[in-house]
Amino acid sequence: MASHRRPKQTSPRRTGVLTVTAAAAMALSTQAASADPLPDPTKKGVKAQVDRLYEQATQATEKYNGAQEEAAVLKKQVADLQDTAARKQGELNELRDRIGAVAAGQYRSGGLDPALQLFLSEDPDTYLEKASDLDRAGDRQAAQLQEFTDRQRALRQQREEASGKLRDLDAVQKELGGRKAEIQGRLREAQRLLNTLSAKERERIAQEEDRANRASARVDLGNEKSVSGRAAAAFAAAKSRVGLPYVWGASGPGSFDCSGLTSWAFRQADVSIPRTSQAQASAGTRIDSLSALRPGDLIIMRTDLSHVGFYAGNGQILHSPKPGAQVRYESIARSGMPFMWGVRIG
Repeated sequence: MASHRRPKQTSPRRTGVLTVTAAAAMALSTQAASADPLPDPTKKGVKAQVDRLYEQATQATEKYNGAQEEAAVLKKQVADLQDTAARKQGELNELRDRIGAVAAGQYRSGGLDPALQLFLSEDPDTYLEKASDLDRAGDRQAAQLQEFTDRQRALRQQREEASGKLRDLDAVQKELGGRKAEIQGRLREAQRLLNTLSAKERERIAQEEDRANRASARVDLGNEKSVSGRAAAAFAAAKSRVGLPYVWGASGPGSFDCSGLTSWAFRQADVSIPRTSQAQASAGTRIDSLSALRPGDLIIMRTDLSHVGFYAGNGQILHSPKPGAQVRYESIARSGMPFMWGVRIG
């Protein structure tokens, strides 16, 4: 028959000892488990910081591109103004020579009072004809002098305008230098953070990029059609660049930033669009709905409009996304960038 003795009560002191022993055993167990390589808890934070630095670098790149485009326009304006000023200076010199020749001739032939010349003339009618010619010559000279003054004033204005454009160009070139330093600083900081990760963690990040590139090669774009021949031609040109690297400030044909890819592709379709994503955002017909987009339409991303790509069909974007990446297809929903609107060109 089974015994029904009450179990022996554990003393409070013994209970404390057991608790401490259990805690120690748990600590030892945790230590043993930590001997196996676990993901670095800071890795996700570093990756997020790197992604943010890349985003800031691409935002600065679009500002750099804008300043570069402005500098190109100013350089052309300065060159045109200087060419015009040189031509006007040549015309002014020629006019000055003509006026000087007339004045020198009058000086050599002058000396007698016109009334005395008439009195001494053997043929008063001939003299009067000559006097009339001299009056007309005087009128022509006065007109030439007025023309000279007007051209001189126009030349001075032209030179002042050219000087102003040169000052503007100098300011823009200084901005370019600042933007370039900002971009390079962001990229250096991103690389410094990446270097703090272990080789295994860096390899993990590289593998993520490799998976994104392989997924791009297998993407299903559906069978949507472009709305125009030009959009189709631009999209086809962009598709031919898949796999080429992102390089900030690059506009092809061997490397691209985001707006460099879209502007290059449209040039291949004989369509000129602005260089920056912000300017491209208003370069055509705005389309607010993703469902209304067709392949070859531009997609404007981020609230500051600092990213652009092509709508590729089936919810995909074709773009040059960031430093370290390649031109590729990605799901718009998984791109990590908010969709703002689309733009239809042509």
